Amino acid sequence: MAHKAPLFVTGIGTDVGKTVVSALLVEKLKSDYWKPIQSGDLDNSDTMKVRSLVANDKSVFHPEAYRLTQPFSPHKSADIDGVKITLDNIIEPETNNQLLIEGAGGLMVPLNEHDFVIDLISNLNVEVILVVKHYLGSINHTMLSLELLKQKNIKVHSIVYNGPADPYSEAIISNYCDQIVHIPQLETLTKESISQLAEGINWKSSNV
Repeated sequence: MAHKAPLFVTGIGTDVGKTVVSALLVEKLKSDYWKPIQSGDLDNSDTMKVRSLVANDKSVFHPEAYRLTQPFSPHKSADIDGVKITLDNIIEPETNNQLLIEGAGGLMVPLNEHDFVIDLISNLNVEVILVVKHYLGSINHTMLSLELLKQKNIKVHSIVYNGPADPYSEAIISNYCDQIVHIPQLETLTKESISQLAEGINWKSSNV
């Protein structure tokens, strides 16, 4: 039986909780994990963070295509490091398992002078999990992200609300996606808390 299609975790902006959500989904799906571009924090990278929170022994953590030393947007970090990011060099790792891919920032984060994260998503031909955190302006950021994905003919697998609920925001946003998942704010991040929360996540899509 062929393994299930890859999923790409992106967010409506920076610091909405993509890495925690990725850890939860890797644990839930027992999937592999891949962060194509790491900008800065190489001694405590997102791959390392997710690995430290995943308890199962099936998931494989694949090396990044680009490891940039500076904590900036990938195009700036790459320029400082004297590196040129190209989509052709970001090759999906081979695996017989489902692959969860974590992006950098939001959809319009630049990778170079011409390509953005959304172009990487299109190039990889994957479905998107959009992470949403409620704050003033988050409806606008969410709707713009959904509209751009629609324009690019990229399928939205699901929306994950990360943190405290906001029924007013969700009443608007939830009209535009069939599958919604709520993840409460975790006070402590441990393998045990991630594993316990992952067990309670319910998916409707056959892709998971």
